[in-house]
Amino acid sequence: MRPAVHREHSRPASARHRLETRGIEPVPDTERTARTGGLFPTWAAANLTVLLLTIGASLSVTHGLNFWQALTVGVAAPLLAFGLVGLIGIAGKRGGAPGMALSRAVFGQRGNLLPGSLIWVARWGWETINAVTGSYALLAVLDIVFGVRRTTPLIVVTLVVFVAATFAISGFGIGAVQRGTTWAACLFGAFSVLVLGHLVMETDWAEVFGRRPGSTAAMITGIGLVSAGGMSWAPTSPDFTRYLPRTASSAAIVRHAVTGAGIVVLPLVLMGAVMAAGTPDLASAADPVAFLGEILPLWLAVPYLLMALAGMVLINSMSMYSAGFTAQTLGFRVPRPWAVSLNAVISLVLGAVLMLAATSFLGSFTAFLALLAVAFSAWAGVFGTDMLRRTSYDPVALLDTGPTSAYWYRGGFGPAAVTAWALGLVTGLLFTRSDWFTGPFATSNPVGAYGLGWAATIVVSGLLYALLPKPPVAGGASLDT
Repeated sequence: MRPAVHREHSRPASARHRLETRGIEPVPDTERTARTGGLFPTWAAANLTVLLLTIGASLSVTHGLNFWQALTVGVAAPLLAFGLVGLIGIAGKRGGAPGMALSRAVFGQRGNLLPGSLIWVARWGWETINAVTGSYALLAVLDIVFGVRRTTPLIVVTLVVFVAATFAISGFGIGAVQRGTTWAACLFGAFSVLVLGHLVMETDWAEVFGRRPGSTAAMITGIGLVSAGGMSWAPTSPDFTRYLPRTASSAAIVRHAVTGAGIVVLPLVLMGAVMAAGTPDLASAADPVAFLGEILPLWLAVPYLLMALAGMVLINSMSMYSAGFTAQTLGFRVPRPWAVSLNAVISLVLGAVLMLAATSFLGSFTAFLALLAVAFSAWAGVFGTDMLRRTSYDPVALLDTGPTSAYWYRGGFGPAAVTAWALGLVTGLLFTRSDWFTGPFATSNPVGAYGLGWAATIVVSGLLYALLPKPPVAGGASLDT
C-alpha cells in the first residue's frame, strides 16, 4: 500500500468565491465546473502591461521597423507564445492540478525540483518587474493629480501598497483572480478607445507610414522579444485550466489563450510604435510609466495610469497565485495563501532594490526577459513533448513524494526529462544575448542574432526528450476532446 500523502483541506467549488484553500492536489471531477470562455479575459489581463507600449516604441526606434512590420510582430508574437501556452493548458483539464505539480509525472518527484526551483526564482524576477511598474504608475498618479513629488519613503510606501493589493487578490484564490481579470479586460477596452482616438487626432500619419522598412532579421528579433514575455506563462497555464471538466474542448483552450492575449498585445505594440514617431524617447525612458503620463493630455493620462496600475496588479496576482503552487511543489508544506505571501515579501524586497538602485529600468527588463524565456522554454519543450504521449495523470502518484510513487522513476528522477531539460537550457543560454549575459554563439549565427535563444531551447529539449528512452506512462487514458 502507498503511504498517506500530505493533502490540504479544500472547500467545494461553490465556496471558491470566498477563499480558495485548495493546494496542489488535483480537483475532483465534481468540482470542475469552469468554462473555457473564462480563459479569454484571463489571458487578456495577463498582458495588460504598459511595458508593451515601450517595447512597441523600441521596435520602431531601436530596431527600425515600420508600421506594417510592427503589425506583423504584434500578430505573430501572441500566436506563437500563447499558442504554446494554450497547448500546455490542456494538461490542466487532464490532470486537474497546477502545472508544476503535473510536472512531477514527467521529471520525477525529485527531478522536478530542478526546473521547479529555477522557474520559482524566475517568477521572483517577473513579479519584481510587475511591482516596480505598478509602483511607478501609482507615483505618477500622485504627481499628476495631487502634485506629490517622488521621495524615497514614498517609493517604499507605493511599493508596499501595490504588493499588498496583489497579495490580497492572489491570496483569495482563483475566484478573485478571475473576477479581477474580467474587470481589467473591460477597463482596457475603454482605455483603448480613448488612446486610439487621441492617436488618430494627434499623430503625423505621413511620418508613420513613410518610414522605411527595417531588416527581416530585426523583425524576427522583435517577434522573439515580444514572445519572450508570453513564454513566461507556459508553466502556469494548467493552474488556470484545472477547474475545467475533462470533456472541455482542447481547441477552445488554445483559441482563447491566443485571442485573449492577441487582443491586448497587438494594439499595445502598435500604439507604442505609433507614439514613437513623435516621442522617440519613449523607447529608452528610465521610467516609462511616468514618461507616458507626461506626454499624454491630463484627461487621458490619469485613466491611462489607473489602467496601468489595475493591469499590473492583476498580472502580479496571477503570477503570485501560481508561484504559491510552485512553492508547495518544492516542499513548502504550508497553506496556499502562506505560500503566496512568501513571494510577496520577495518581490517587495527586490522591487525596492530595483527602484532605488537600478539605472536603466528598460535595460534591466529586456535583459531579464531574455534569460527568463530560456528558463521557461527548457521546461516547456520537455513537458509539451510529454503531453503528446500522456492523456491523464495519476492523482495519487502526483502527491506521493516517496519511493512508492509511480512517478519516482530512478531515484526520484526521470532521466530522459532531466537530461533533455538540462541540455536544452544550456543550449538556449549559448544562443542568448542580453545586457547581463551573452552566450558564445549569440552573435555569430541567425538564432542568436535574432533573439531566438528561447526557441532553440524548446526545439533542443523537446527533440531530445522525444528521442531518449522513457519509462511507461502511468495514469491510464482519459477522454480528450
